[in-house]
Amino acid sequence: MSAPASTAAPAATLPAPRALRGDAEVVSLVAFAHATSHFFQLLFPPLFPWLMSAFGLSFTRAGALMTAFYVTSGVGQAAAGFAVDRIGARRVLQGGMALFSAAALALATARGYPQLLAAAVLAGLGNSVLHPADFTLLNRRVSHARLGPAFSAHALSGSVGWAAAPAFMTGIAAVAGWRAAALGAAIVPLAPLALLGLRRATLADGPSLPGPASAPPAGARGSGAFAFLAVSAVWMCFLFFLVSTMAFGALQNFAAPVFQASYGLSLAAATSALTFYLLGSAGGIVVGGVLAARRSEHDRLIAIALLAAAATALAVAVGSVPPWTVLPAMAVIGFCTGAASPSRDLLVRRAAMARFGAGSFGRVYGFVYSGLDLGLSLAPLFFGGLMDRGLHRPVLMGVAALQTLAVLAALRVGRQAPGPAPAGR
Repeated sequence: MSAPASTAAPAATLPAPRALRGDAEVVSLVAFAHATSHFFQLLFPPLFPWLMSAFGLSFTRAGALMTAFYVTSGVGQAAAGFAVDRIGARRVLQGGMALFSAAALALATARGYPQLLAAAVLAGLGNSVLHPADFTLLNRRVSHARLGPAFSAHALSGSVGWAAAPAFMTGIAAVAGWRAAALGAAIVPLAPLALLGLRRATLADGPSLPGPASAPPAGARGSGAFAFLAVSAVWMCFLFFLVSTMAFGALQNFAAPVFQASYGLSLAAATSALTFYLLGSAGGIVVGGVLAARRSEHDRLIAIALLAAAATALAVAVGSVPPWTVLPAMAVIGFCTGAASPSRDLLVRRAAMARFGAGSFGRVYGFVYSGLDLGLSLAPLFFGGLMDRGLHRPVLMGVAALQTLAVLAALRVGRQAPGPAPAGR
């Protein structure tokens, strides 16, 4: 009597582990590509000392290379979303990896500033495909209940790419020169490019896995390719990415001089402020993924997290905290900002699904994420003007104001896009 029961039990439990392995493989492949994109976001900055010396560049001309990168990425990202919806996310993602390799080769063989700009544009084009392709694959091929952790892993992989690039590029450049470093970078995208091809069946285009909001609700409006631009929730998502990324860009570019001038921190302590922020952000992303998987009120999760970050930034800005708490405060700001990240990506999913269904993932994610590149482009210009005038504390006040504006945008999206049942239920 016991034998049949023992043979039946594995059959009943087999689909769940199999689904878990399939989800894990999709997330791993997409995260590997995402880490590569963040690696190439720092292709140029670690080499600036060598490039400025080799080509006689000013800081302005060197910085213009990153402006070219992000402008190209922002414009290209909106267009790449349409390509994802038309020809498939995996093919577009492979094209991005190939463009990264071409960009590094162009940098390695550059003989003048125009070639450096061309390399930056190629890298920006490669970067432009990642978010629409990544999120289309995750939303289509990962079980709905695991989307929160999947988005966490995706965000964390970007931090890994950021961390790896400076060590890789400067390590090689110090030993063998900047051209050798660029050639080494050209090899990096070949691994994800090959894996995306070898595991193409795992990432095959097809209908989304079943789950809440796997199809647009009855009565959903809009059928044209550009119909999503008439939906205010999509614009609110774009605004959310724009202002929240401007807040990060202010800290990324100016945290060190702000804390030196405002709190008298040493250079070593001030420059470690961004490290504290990024470490806190990594921890927040992990926690945020768990919360996003268990709760459906993603707009409220975002609001709580970013309001806490804004309050902390404001406390630091007005000087109400002692100097020794500045670095822990940066970790708190990073943690709260990171905790909002998985819910942010699920909120964009809601905005897409509420009107257009899974077929819109590419163009909606591509458009709203172009706000990220625009924010990174505008932050140095806006906050740099404050720094030039010696207005250091107002930079942190601006960070708090932008995070508060991001909260308002997220809550607006939450009201306009009906939410699914909690992912974990």
